[in-house]
Amino acid sequence: MRVLVAGLIGGILMFAWGFLAHMALGLGHVGIKPPADENAVLSSLHEGLGERAGVYILPSLDPKKMGDAAEVIAYRQKAIRSPYAWVVYLPQGEDMTRMGPQIGRQWASDTLSALALAFVMGLAGLGFRRRLAVAAAAAVFAWLSTMLPYWNWYRFPLDFTWAALIEQLIGWLIAGAAMAWWLGRSERKLAS
Repeated sequence: MRVLVAGLIGGILMFAWGFLAHMALGLGHVGIKPPADENAVLSSLHEGLGERAGVYILPSLDPKKMGDAAEVIAYRQKAIRSPYAWVVYLPQGEDMTRMGPQIGRQWASDTLSALALAFVMGLAGLGFRRRLAVAAAAAVFAWLSTMLPYWNWYRFPLDFTWAALIEQLIGWLIAGAAMAWWLGRSERKLAS
């Protein structure tokens, strides 16, 4: 029960920090820029990408053609001369100002993450400082294993990548401190 409560506390704090980080501090918008001519880009998406939702990397090389030397050479030349884009494409858009479902999913994600972290932090023999260190290590691990590969392989902007680390590390230190305090408090009550 103590791990469940710690996870709920952590999930609420991480969600609140995420709101503050995105809405007040703008960390969620670092590296994201508006297009020079949005209408030109939007009008070409259906023609260029069709009706299949997905992630598109432009220019692209079909993995099935990686063994064809001529295709690889042609791709290399095109890649050097062309702009690069990583596009998350939905042929039928959504109203991104209606965030109800996204907010619910984000709270669930933060809470499930906090529950997993609370489980590890709740292991016997860890004091407050070590629990907080576990929270920091988990945040850095998550960043190293997700955002850094996106920067490396998919060319995500470096400022976007660093902002994600700042957001995650600060958020999990805040949530981790509260969870570490709760877990230690609960252990002291159980020992009494």
